[in-house]
Amino acid sequence: MRKTILLAALACTMSLAAQHQNAAYLAYIQEWKNVAIENQKDYGIPASIILAQALLESSAGTSELAMNANNHFGIKCNNSWMGGVYYKDDDEKDECFRQYPDASYSFKDHALFLQRPHYASCFEIAVEDYEGWARRLKECGYATDVNYASKLIRLIETYRLDTIFNDGMSAPEVLNDTVVKETVKEQPKRPLKATVVRRSEPIMVIHNDPEPEYVQPLTAREERDSFLLSHPKKKNNGIMYVVAREGDTYANVAFRLNVRERELRENNDALGRDLAVGDKIYLSPKKTTGSEDYVWTRPGLSFWRLCQDEGVQLEAIRKLNELDPSIRVFRTRQRIYLRKVKEENGNH
Repeated sequence: MRKTILLAALACTMSLAAQHQNAAYLAYIQEWKNVAIENQKDYGIPASIILAQALLESSAGTSELAMNANNHFGIKCNNSWMGGVYYKDDDEKDECFRQYPDASYSFKDHALFLQRPHYASCFEIAVEDYEGWARRLKECGYATDVNYASKLIRLIETYRLDTIFNDGMSAPEVLNDTVVKETVKEQPKRPLKATVVRRSEPIMVIHNDPEPEYVQPLTAREERDSFLLSHPKKKNNGIMYVVAREGDTYANVAFRLNVRERELRENNDALGRDLAVGDKIYLSPKKTTGSEDYVWTRPGLSFWRLCQDEGVQLEAIRKLNELDPSIRVFRTRQRIYLRKVKEENGNH
């Protein structure tokens, strides 16, 4: 009799939780759950925390930042940020936020952002302990909202995001009788909360498929030729370059071109940078001067982007214009010289 009452209470609790689910939130979870799972595998951040933060910060992708800047985690600019920027009022007026070419880059940048030493203590907590992670993120200052941790925990429990990684569920589902009985039997004194029985060992699959045929690997020359077929060479300021496509990284591009990754990065002033779709990848060192005497910047344009667009070395242009090394993004419209020019009042 007692078990029957507990089962009924559990079913009622799950039914009430389902009634409070937002259809837009469920669709958002379905869209981004695989990205969250991959980031948990690659970076050790709980998928439940990733999705809860994204839901909260972006209002399931409908916030101003998400719609206009593809920023789903509310990450602001800092001195090391060299990407696009978007300005909006937040804790202060007209604050600078990171802007991304695609929302997927926001998820990647969020994972990289949490790798900073400032958040190192978060990784002392097990990925299964979403409550511990939520509270630690608040303690580390991720958000100023005093209720930030409790909001994340409520989202995770309402949408059962803690089951995402192991079971692939994106929303509460009716559990089978075995799971419910196991829950009631093992944890009778704790608050009712559905859990999922997990296998402790992987299932081994044995098959009799024939061994695949051996495929002769491409030679270095063939690999390079194949790459250049899908990435036609172009020229800017007298230097050959290709345009990055989906899935390209400096590492795999360097491999296919048969050059050292560091050399390729140095050609593109890209030490410490990720490669984004649409970026120019110069195949040899950029020049120290541009094809024009100068260009005009626009607010929000990164110094790195300007140098890539003009095919010039970043450090050479910095010295020519006597720019402070801390400048990463231009805040105002200004003239940037690409070569020494003679003016009426003397030499620049």
